[in-house]
Amino acid sequence: MPVPNQTSENMLQGGNAPGEENANIDWTTDDELDILTDAGISASPNLASHGTVAILGTMEASSSEGASYSKLVKHFVGMGFPENLVSKAIEENGEGDSDSILNTLLTYSALEESPQQQLSNRSNPVSSEHDKLLDDFSDMDGWSEDEIADDTDSMSEKHKLLLSLESTGSLTQEQRKLLSLANMGFTMEDASIAMERCGTDASNEILADFICAAQMAREQDCYLPIEVSKPKHVYSGNGTLKKRKMHETVRRKNDPEEEAIRLPNPMIGYGTPSQQPERVHRSLSESSMGYPYFYYENVALAPKGVWDTISRFLYDIEPEFVDSKYFSATARKRGYIHNLPIEDRFPLVPLPPLTIHQAFPLSRKWWPSWDTRDKLNCIQTAIGSARLTERIRTAIERFDGDPPDSVQKFVMDQCRKWNLVWVGRNKVAPLEPDEVEMLLGFPKNHTRGGGISRTDRYKSLGNSFQVDTVAYHLSVLKKIFPNGINVLSLFSGIGGAEVALHRLGIKLKNVVSVEKSKVNRDIVRSWWEQTNQTGSLIDFDDVKLLDGERIEQIVNTIGGIDLVVGGSPCNNLAGSN
Repeated sequence: MPVPNQTSENMLQGGNAPGEENANIDWTTDDELDILTDAGISASPNLASHGTVAILGTMEASSSEGASYSKLVKHFVGMGFPENLVSKAIEENGEGDSDSILNTLLTYSALEESPQQQLSNRSNPVSSEHDKLLDDFSDMDGWSEDEIADDTDSMSEKHKLLLSLESTGSLTQEQRKLLSLANMGFTMEDASIAMERCGTDASNEILADFICAAQMAREQDCYLPIEVSKPKHVYSGNGTLKKRKMHETVRRKNDPEEEAIRLPNPMIGYGTPSQQPERVHRSLSESSMGYPYFYYENVALAPKGVWDTISRFLYDIEPEFVDSKYFSATARKRGYIHNLPIEDRFPLVPLPPLTIHQAFPLSRKWWPSWDTRDKLNCIQTAIGSARLTERIRTAIERFDGDPPDSVQKFVMDQCRKWNLVWVGRNKVAPLEPDEVEMLLGFPKNHTRGGGISRTDRYKSLGNSFQVDTVAYHLSVLKKIFPNGINVLSLFSGIGGAEVALHRLGIKLKNVVSVEKSKVNRDIVRSWWEQTNQTGSLIDFDDVKLLDGERIEQIVNTIGGIDLVVGGSPCNNLAGSN
C-alpha cells in the first residue's frame, strides 16, 4: 500500500507511518495482478500516490500521448524529484524510456553521497567504480501479498546519515547494527523496533527474524483479545462437563522496565531428536493437568511481556521455545505452551533433510564457497523478485573469480532475507511452493491445485506449522489415545496439526476445525479426502461461532474433546500493531 513520507525526526521518535522496503514489482501473472487489486491500488493516471506500478502505468499512458519534454520534467518533479536530477536522468536515458528514467532517479535519490564520500571518490576512481557496482543493488526488491511501497522513500534520511558516518568511522555498535539491517533492505523504523524489542545485544539473525515475523503479521487483520480470567467450562475425554478453575491472577500493568523474555540458546525446549538439555525442570499446576490436552503456538520473538501475559492466561505454564532448524533445513523460532507430557517423545520417520544440501542436493554443484549457509531462514509469505535475482547474477558475472567482499556481503544479505538458493552458475532463485511444502513437512502438492494460486500457496505455507516439530511434541499422544483422538483445531491454517497427528499414526476420529480462510479450509478438506480419513471433519469459518452452547452440542455429539490445538494470528505478538 502507498506509504506517506516520513521525516527522519519522526522516525527517530517512533512515528506512526512506517516506511516500507523497496518493491519495484514485475507484475507478470494474473495472481500477482490480483494482489494489486486486493491492495486497493489503482492504475489510474489520476492516482495521488505513486507506487511503482501506478507510476509506470501513468508514464506509459503519458508516453503514448506524446508527452512533451516539459511535461515529462513536470511529472517527475511533481513526484518530488529535484528538477536538475530529472533533467540529468532524461538526458542519460532519453525521453521515451520512462522506466529507465525512474530507476535512474531512484538511484540518485537513494544513494546521494555525502561531501566526504564525493571527495574520496574523486581521489580514488577504483573505489568510485566499486561503489557504482553496489548502486546496482540499491533497488533490489521482492513482492509480498499486501505491501507495496513507494520507491521514492526507499532510503530514509537516517539511513543516509548512517552511511555518511560510516565513511568517517564514527558509528557506534548500535548504529552499525542498524545500518547492517538497513543495507539488507529493512526499514530503519523496523530495525529500530526490533532492537528495542529484542535488545541491542541480539544478533542480526534474530533481529531479521523478528522483522520478518512482523511483516508477515501485517497481512492479517485479526487481534488477540485478552479478557479477564473467569472459571472455564472444560470437556473431559468421556464427554462429561466439568469446571477447571483458572488461576485468580490479576493483570499487571505494562512495566516499561520489564525485561524481554530470555530465549534459550540453543533453542531446543525440552529436547529435540538430536539434542537434549542438561536438565529439564517443568511443573504443572493441578488445575492444568489432564484432559483436554492443549497445545498453543506462536512466534518466539514477541514484544516484552507478551509471553508472560499468555502464560498467565494458560495456567502459568512456561512456554517451550524451539527452533525448527533442529528438525529441518529451515529455521522457525516458535514458542509453545502446552500441558502435554514431555517424556518418551519420538520423531517422525523418515527423518527430514537437516541441511540445505540434503534438501537440495543438485544445488551443491553451483553453490559458491563464500556462501556458508547450511540452514535457510524462517519461511515467510513473501519471495524475492525476478528483478532481484537478475541483478545478483549480473553483478557477480562482472568478475572473473569471486566478487569482492562487499559484493559478497550484499548478495548474502539478500539470500538470507529472501531464502534464495543457487540453481545455476551465478544464478539464485526463490523457493518454489513444493519446495516450501517439503521444508515444512507437508506432503507434496498439499497446497497445489483446486483453484489455489501460487500467491495463496506462499501465503498459506508461510503462516503454517513446521510439521516435524509439532509432531515431535504431539507424539506422546499415540500411547495415550491408541483408539483415536477427538481434536478441536483453532486457527487451523492448512492443517499442520492434523497432518502431524496423521503422520504419527494417530487416528483422527473427529476434528472440529476453525479457520477463517476459505483457501485454507479447502486445502484441509482436500487433504482429508485424499488420505481417506474415516472420521468426521467439522469446519467453521469464524471462531466466534464456537460459543459455549455450540461447543456443548459438539461435545455431546462426538463424545468429548481430547486435544485443543492452535496458534492465533501473531499481529500483536510480532509487534506490527
